[in-house]
Amino acid sequence: MDAAELAHRFNYHPPQTPAVARAHAAVREQCTQLAGFLDSTLPEGREKALAVTKLEEVMLWANAAISRQP
Repeated sequence: MDAAELAHRFNYHPPQTPAVARAHAAVREQCTQLAGFLDSTLPEGREKALAVTKLEEVMLWANAAISRQP
């Protein structure tokens, strides 16, 4: 991996347009809704905690996909 790719991966990528900001907000909204559903539906325990953690990862990677596009 070259230095430019590392810099791109670890730099902050602010929304460049209102459409990009809306896409980030939509991802957060949908993930938050699913998190609420999981929280109210699943029994407490390790599996629920992992499901919510993985959903956080989904949100992170989805927002990275939006913000890292050229």
